Amino acid sequence: MKIYISIDMEGITGLPDYTFVDANSHNYERSRIIMTKEVNYIIQASFDSGCEEVLVNDSHSKMNNLLIEDIHPDCHLITGEVKPFSMVQGLDYSFTGAFLVGYHSQAGSPGVMSHSMIHAVRNFFINDHCIGEMGMNAYLAGYYNVPVLLVTGDDYTAMEAEELIPGVTTAIVKESISRSSVKSLTPSKAGALLEKKVKQTLTNASNVEPLIPPEQPELTIEFCNYGQAEWANLMPGTELIEGTTKVRFRAKDMKEAYQAMLVMTELAMNTTFS
Repeated sequence: MKIYISIDMEGITGLPDYTFVDANSHNYERSRIIMTKEVNYIIQASFDSGCEEVLVNDSHSKMNNLLIEDIHPDCHLITGEVKPFSMVQGLDYSFTGAFLVGYHSQAGSPGVMSHSMIHAVRNFFINDHCIGEMGMNAYLAGYYNVPVLLVTGDDYTAMEAEELIPGVTTAIVKESISRSSVKSLTPSKAGALLEKKVKQTLTNASNVEPLIPPEQPELTIEFCNYGQAEWANLMPGTELIEGTTKVRFRAKDMKEAYQAMLVMTELAMNTTFS
């Protein structure tokens, strides 16, 4: 049994606002320690439940947050950027299941630090299905026939996951009071919960189906302003939908749709507001 872990930062225990997830802010180094300890609980519980291999992909911001000197010695770690498949780099058909750890809810939703990849994005759509980055990652896992078995984060993240993926196990390590305040478990209590949830989800793994994407998906990204849509539309093969801030791309498969999303969002970040 092989487990793939994509770990973000906004949904980690006790982290309420940007000062904990921005590498230039004063709380960030504390968060790296908490994040590393949190994934270690999950890795150890996975091995204790019979996994032979655990691959961890650091998936937040510059994707070099986890402290490799302190991470569980028996896992493998993907760290740094640029990655061709970003938050799901290294995932393939060989994995039994995927865990999305420290995730957050999508843009426009309640929840701690909710957003979808970048703040320029209002919504992602695969065909007519409105999703966030969790949905994009789950669909790419589904392309490889890998089910998302576990999602951890705040209460709104759990609700989004349960609506998106029937049968998924969720672990709520904090409850959102606002987008920048939480009622949180302590790291040790969260660790005990995560160990319990990992064992539960691996027992239940055969009952969770992969989120299978359409064979030739149509990716649409709705941006927050027109300038962002203009930049994204510079990518060949895209179409800026008249009268909207939506840019459409018809992909040959989910892998191409995912990489198109990465390129379009990177382009959109070039927009200035002056």
